[in-house]
Amino acid sequence: MAEPPAKRRRLSGAAGESTRSPGPASLTRSISPPARRRAAVAATTPATAAAAAPLSPAPLSLQQRKLIPSPFRLTTIRDLPDAANADAVSLHDLLGDPLISECWEFNYLHDVGFLMGHFDEDTRSLVKVHIVHGFWKREDPSRLMLHEEASQYKNVTLHTAYMPEMFGTHHSKMLILFRHDDTAQVIIHTANMIAKDWTNMTNAVWQSPPLPLAKDSSPGQPDAPLGSGAKFKADLLSYLRAYNTKRDVCKPMVEQLAKYDFFAVRGSLVASVPGRHAVEDDPSVTRWGWAAMKHALRSVPLESGESEVVVQVSSIATLGGTDAWLQRTLFASLSSSSHKQNPRPGFKVIFPTPDEIRRSLDGYASGGSIHTKIQSAQQQKQLEYLRPVFCHWANDTPGGVDAGGLSSQLGARDAGHKRAAPHIKTYIRYNSSSCIDWALLTSANISKQAWGEAANGAREARVSSWEIGVLVWPEVLADDKEAKMVGTFGTDTPPADGDAKADTEGKGGLARDTSGPLVGLRIPYNLPLQRYGPGEKPWVATAEYKEPDWMGQTWSSWGT
Repeated sequence: MAEPPAKRRRLSGAAGESTRSPGPASLTRSISPPARRRAAVAATTPATAAAAAPLSPAPLSLQQRKLIPSPFRLTTIRDLPDAANADAVSLHDLLGDPLISECWEFNYLHDVGFLMGHFDEDTRSLVKVHIVHGFWKREDPSRLMLHEEASQYKNVTLHTAYMPEMFGTHHSKMLILFRHDDTAQVIIHTANMIAKDWTNMTNAVWQSPPLPLAKDSSPGQPDAPLGSGAKFKADLLSYLRAYNTKRDVCKPMVEQLAKYDFFAVRGSLVASVPGRHAVEDDPSVTRWGWAAMKHALRSVPLESGESEVVVQVSSIATLGGTDAWLQRTLFASLSSSSHKQNPRPGFKVIFPTPDEIRRSLDGYASGGSIHTKIQSAQQQKQLEYLRPVFCHWANDTPGGVDAGGLSSQLGARDAGHKRAAPHIKTYIRYNSSSCIDWALLTSANISKQAWGEAANGAREARVSSWEIGVLVWPEVLADDKEAKMVGTFGTDTPPADGDAKADTEGKGGLARDTSGPLVGLRIPYNLPLQRYGPGEKPWVATAEYKEPDWMGQTWSSWGT
């Protein structure tokens, strides 16, 4: 479910936002997979050495293992210590390059002044900035405010996305950058373009490497292997062309982007475009919503045996009085596999409770970006079928109980973000070898609008909203069938022996005699997960909470 437009909230105390400090410079390191056959050597900083170091010396073969940093990077958190921000990326890191000549910014919520403030101060007035939004009603207050803000900058142009579905939103979060050195870059992330999301809330970013100009302009190869740069390019251009269905929104930009070489990109685009889309087997057709995820996972190699998918979101829409859509459409697509003999994975859903919001860095103010409802009879039924799979964001809640499962086999792991409330959205499949089969970073929450409904006997996907994400798996990132992916905590780079602690504790850690490439995946939440205890409920932004948060504030909403 998309975040609803900002509504008036009443806090018992003031909750102002201060200007964030600039984060570490990091554009010099590409987090997309390295070029083929290029070795990657792990390096740790003093702040992350303790988290990354193995508990016992690794064999020489492991010390020489090819290590690949996480393709997803967390965003910096203003009020956390430096150690928790190791390898994190700030908005200034993404936009502060003085060589940027043009920026296309796709999002749901926009603060034009905030966006412009993160370009290089000497060149920001020269950057051609295009903002794509979904406020199609001319009288929409959000649209009127956006136009007023943009009018203060001569180099800012607004574009309204094509919105054919009444209840859909333009929820995609993406930056497309062009530079004076004839390179381009695609950045897909989870944060609204507002200060709140880039300050004290957990979000994440996927960056393409710098894309050079291609020898020949090409629309990509729709039938290229899934995970290849050629396929990614074809699907991204197909997504962008969908904006131009009724009018020219970004046609010149699409033509410009087609001139760049995506060879170094590794990953699969999983996006949603509003409308009714046939679910086809033609490899040249880009699929959308649940059909895109289902099709992609049919090509992703999996470990045999049991597995579990941990879904972590910041919003859950009204899904219905039964779990039919959740199980038969969303969970079924996330269960898709190239190994049909594998049992269906178990599922967990991470969503914060009021207690976790109260104790977050911004207290109740964080809750304005996190949404679900449990007021109506139908929503109460939804809560009952979700309760068995609900898990806490922070695993230090007094009422929580150990959730068990494959993710818990990794033992105690501290991501360092339990007080930074989640706006990030991740879908991760853990296997019985304490490794990760695949991971998705996306703007899509748990909602029919985002993933679509199965219509016309499941021969069509009916999607309402714009969403975008990137699916990755170890083989495609390392260009090696022997590659493994492991979760990393407090650092982007995995230790050479995979998960030494889990191994020494007999919890199914990665085999120490495995010498194939090792890919890290930055996990934003702590392990082991905790299930909701009896009587616990998810945070509801439209409810009233009289118990003060850690800053002494209470929460009530009105005008909703």
